[in-house]
Amino acid sequence: MKARWFAVFLLCFCLSAESLIVYQVRIAAMAGDFARARQTLQLYQKAAGNTPEYLECLSWVARGELRSKNYAKAEETAAEVRKLTLARLGKGNLDASPALATALGASIEVQSQAAAATGRRDQAVGFLRDEVTRWKSTSIRARIQKNLNLLSLEGKPAPALEAAPGLTNRQPQPLAKHLGHPVLLFFWAHWCVDCKNQVAIVTQLQQRFGKQGLEVIAPTQHYGYVGGGEDAPRNVETAYMKAVHARFYSSLGDVEVPVSEENFSVYGVSSTPTLVLIDAAGTVRLYNPGNATLDQLAARIEPLLARR
Repeated sequence: MKARWFAVFLLCFCLSAESLIVYQVRIAAMAGDFARARQTLQLYQKAAGNTPEYLECLSWVARGELRSKNYAKAEETAAEVRKLTLARLGKGNLDASPALATALGASIEVQSQAAAATGRRDQAVGFLRDEVTRWKSTSIRARIQKNLNLLSLEGKPAPALEAAPGLTNRQPQPLAKHLGHPVLLFFWAHWCVDCKNQVAIVTQLQQRFGKQGLEVIAPTQHYGYVGGGEDAPRNVETAYMKAVHARFYSSLGDVEVPVSEENFSVYGVSSTPTLVLIDAAGTVRLYNPGNATLDQLAARIEPLLARR
């Protein structure tokens, strides 16, 4: 017990005042303690006003309400976040403030998910299409696209995959070159711990179904930094990515590994890993941000191979 409280004390000591507020509200909101979350927020707002950190905190309240399936309240809170964020942003650069970008991205996500959960799927899709166009040149594009894809991508033709230079000796090809084979896209990031766990499952799938026609493509992208979050120029990060790939992803063999930010944006990869299963005709059959089990993926792949 003492060790636990010491860890909490150490965390609080290391965080800035703003980061501590965000942390406290996030923990309370995701635990469903909205009274505590809003009380903390009210005290902070009274002292500091509608700062970007306040708006980020309020977005966590909306996310907590969505998680608790209080859809009406979640949508109301998210709309408030969006209104206040746009008012504070004005004509400024959204990405100049990471907290504002987080708040706005979360508000759009919650509004769309709450609408879809209450029988307004078409409204949610229309809203997301407008928002992804409006914020196309910002960091929240991928997050909005992810939510749009979750609602509308399965059963539709797979978006084109940019055949950008890759990390392996195998030159990436346009996705159309893979027609006739089911394809599993495994989006990963060099910093992603979950990706390093998921690759073992993807490797098993490849070994099990590769001879039957399954092809694996493992797109990634640059992030502007290397291990420890240290800023790095593109060439240095590329070398680091190659080292990470060689150490953790070599079990996949000589698969295509295109390096492209556009691929991540088009496929809405704001969560890594993201797994996309495409059938032999080029139609998306599974869009899965986050991890998936071997059994879950095998159950979706086997019918595609039988059909082929």
